[in-house]
Amino acid sequence: MRRILWFRRDLRVKDNPLLSLGGEVLPIFIFDENILSSLPRDDKRVAFIFFYVEKLKKQLKEIGLDLKVFYAKPTDVFEYFLKKGFDEVVASGDYDAYAKQRDLEISHKIHFRYIQDTYIFRHNEVLKDDGSPYLVFTPFYKKARKILDSKNIDEYPLKEHALVEEEYINLTIINENEELLSSSLELQSMGFKEVALDIVEPYEKLQIFMKNISSYKEKRDFLESDIGSRLSVDFRFGTIGVREVLRFLFENSHLDIEPFIRQLIFRDFYAYLLFHFPQIENENYKYSFNGIENEEKYRTFCEGKTGFPIVDAGVRELIQTGSMHNRVRMVVASFFTKDLLLPWQWGEAFFAQRLLDYDKASNVLSWQWSAGTGVDPQPYFRVFNPYLQSKKFDKDGVYIKKYVKELKDVEVKNLHKEEYLLEHDILNYPKPMLNHKEAAKKAIEAFKP
Repeated sequence: MRRILWFRRDLRVKDNPLLSLGGEVLPIFIFDENILSSLPRDDKRVAFIFFYVEKLKKQLKEIGLDLKVFYAKPTDVFEYFLKKGFDEVVASGDYDAYAKQRDLEISHKIHFRYIQDTYIFRHNEVLKDDGSPYLVFTPFYKKARKILDSKNIDEYPLKEHALVEEEYINLTIINENEELLSSSLELQSMGFKEVALDIVEPYEKLQIFMKNISSYKEKRDFLESDIGSRLSVDFRFGTIGVREVLRFLFENSHLDIEPFIRQLIFRDFYAYLLFHFPQIENENYKYSFNGIENEEKYRTFCEGKTGFPIVDAGVRELIQTGSMHNRVRMVVASFFTKDLLLPWQWGEAFFAQRLLDYDKASNVLSWQWSAGTGVDPQPYFRVFNPYLQSKKFDKDGVYIKKYVKELKDVEVKNLHKEEYLLEHDILNYPKPMLNHKEAAKKAIEAFKP
């Protein structure tokens, strides 16, 4: 059987189910022109993916294979393969609307086989007794945890393959006239710039994280502790497999691993919800109020100049690094949807443009959670107080002062005081653009059914 192995969110050789099939294969990766055409030329994600695509190509060569790399629309790539006599294409599943529509179109051209790899569970593996999907995380977690105890998460065996004869050296471009062009395999060939990346290999991250995992439950929200796994970007692009991480955790079961396993299952839960309720990608699950469009407020937020220290620090961290601490993401999203009353879809799109670890399911469901419009049972009146949040989780102002340099000389206690910030002029830093207590009251009234 001649197979196309389509690497997507699984940029690794180790423990990759694609490589457990055997037979005559053509491994490919597609830099999707539909997605990349709208991105800035210095997008960190493209540079990150390119780094790992080159690494994957090298790893495949070491086992007698190679990787054919395209810059094209996926449908055009498979039109090209129709003439080559392949029996099927195999790829790991993806649940957002664009991915599902893309894969459906390709399945009409060639037999398409999904392999579960991106998440722990298949979309239909954790269901209620009546076969319907869970809407609340805790019962989902309890059911999933029981299944996980008996689930086979052994490493996939690496089978022997025969490599299809193709040209693998260069980047293959399919232009608007459906002509095949060949160019050097580098970012510039796709019109992107090289950008500096702080690459830490996922296995190194895992080793570092395990030294602190016993404190993960208690300290993961505190900004100065910085004890998160930092593996979200690796899960996003599959530079390490979630099953491999689970095996590593279970091998260290003498440590307090359960809080992190719970977070991994939470990641599955969001993907599961997006699969079963695809409309939530763009629409509220509950409540009709959907924010008020205001370009000026949005622009001020995006520049990190709201006058709310913890919010501005988070936005600037995102712009500078492509990342944002998880606790800060919740504070920022609550401020965006409740204090500013902006549509959560605008915030989701802003994060989508900037986050290196951007995952459609996690991002959409997290924004709906913050807006109170999602499946979460907590109602509309949940509003985070940014001052109380920063006082609790960044008590010494280390995080705020790292990213908001204008506040370096402000006494720490005043970073968490709305009255001080409203009444005092700080050089080059704006006063808060609104009063939080008043904004919270307006938000509750606006969202009230």
